[in-house]
Amino acid sequence: MTADVVIVGNGVLGLSVAVETALRDPALRIAVVGPQARPGSASVAAGAMLNCFAEVTRRTGEHPASRAKFALAREAARLWPGWLDRLAEAAGAGAVPVRHARGTLVVLGARTTADGAGSMRAIRAAAEEHGEPFEDVDPYDIGFLEAEAGEQPVDALYLADEGAVDARQLLAALDAAAAGRGVIRIADEVASLVTDEDAVTGVRLSSGTALPAGAVVLAAGAATGRLIGQLPPGSVQPMLSGAGVALETERVRGEAVPYVVRTPTLVGGCGLHAVPLGDGTEYVGATNHVSFDAPAGPRLGIVQALLSGCVAQLDRNIAFSAVRHWHHGMRPVTWDTFPLLGHGPLRGLYFATGTYRDGFHGSPAIARHLAGLLTGGAAPEDEKNDLYAVFAPGRKPVETMTADDAVERFAEMAVHVAVERGMRLPHFLDAEPIAAACRQLAHTCMELLGVPVAPAPEILHAVSEAGAERIRQVADSLRALRRRD
Repeated sequence: MTADVVIVGNGVLGLSVAVETALRDPALRIAVVGPQARPGSASVAAGAMLNCFAEVTRRTGEHPASRAKFALAREAARLWPGWLDRLAEAAGAGAVPVRHARGTLVVLGARTTADGAGSMRAIRAAAEEHGEPFEDVDPYDIGFLEAEAGEQPVDALYLADEGAVDARQLLAALDAAAAGRGVIRIADEVASLVTDEDAVTGVRLSSGTALPAGAVVLAAGAATGRLIGQLPPGSVQPMLSGAGVALETERVRGEAVPYVVRTPTLVGGCGLHAVPLGDGTEYVGATNHVSFDAPAGPRLGIVQALLSGCVAQLDRNIAFSAVRHWHHGMRPVTWDTFPLLGHGPLRGLYFATGTYRDGFHGSPAIARHLAGLLTGGAAPEDEKNDLYAVFAPGRKPVETMTADDAVERFAEMAVHVAVERGMRLPHFLDAEPIAAACRQLAHTCMELLGVPVAPAPEILHAVSEAGAERIRQVADSLRALRRRD
């Protein structure tokens, strides 16, 4: 079998690229490769919040790459309504209804820090700047939430145009749309890329079968890191795994949330959130733990923090809910935390991965960009810009801060996490001794790397937990990237 396009990965990004490309050029023979059960898939485990402004932090506008990422999120938000309609049309008789919960309430709990308060100010400022409708909400009059005593929210705002879709339903809709457009499905894993000098000419499956292709798109999420490791040194930056855990629950006491309820995004992590799934069922999440290699499963302490945080800061009645299903998935996290989108360093190779926590929301825009590259068609006027240039897969890692900033933000993250998890100090002490110890740990990690880089706090934390050999491998890759012209 030979394909015009092979897409590695059958999550939301891989399938979205396949469907969009098939819609643009029905004559193309497109194959999507991925195990049917999607083990460890971030798409399967996602809360699928369609949040753009609710994701804004005080760091969003600091660097051109961060601003480009925000612009991509805004473009995706514009495309989502039409994308759902196009999926239903592409699926035809096999169309799968996708629940679309509209509205997002952002709440800031009493157990907050300057980081959380700064994010709330940044959300309001961004919404005002871009004309996004929002409404300030009295935090003491949110009838369907009942935080624990002393944990009541101190600030809240409502974004009417944001919300969420049901991730499992959307995957089913993508499956149906792909089938409706003749996309070939191969229930296998890609073991390696097939190369010829400076070009990728296909893939080799774990079964040993070679699949020749005119173009190969890497959209396998965190699993893409293994294939990146097969490329020439210095071609693409390392890929890490961001583990997230969440659960589906059924309400027993209190009201199910009528729309998305979440806390702001914090340095190094994501906010707590509850997403309505209908009929009293809710998605409660989520966590973020970045590591060099995918863990065997969720850590008990992280699960404990998730559950206690949601019960305390969102609604204590969640403690009575019945657990229906656990979700655990791996997010694809690049060294600089920005996505890999577009042409790869070898001819015939493309990337649609490295999206961290933004892949689901960004999928309509990313699919449109990749489909334009794969079909060679003229891009619409709103695609003729350099929005994606900063996300070129062969780039050197984007550095948004100095080494000193990286150390300070790592310490800041540690203190924020400690406060969020209930740290209480006597009046004659402050958090400076904790911050000082974390600064020392950060300096030690930077010395172990031996490369003048300034990674995000969660990446530096991954270094602190990694073994010496894995740190050496990553450092060698970073050095090779820095040596490239």
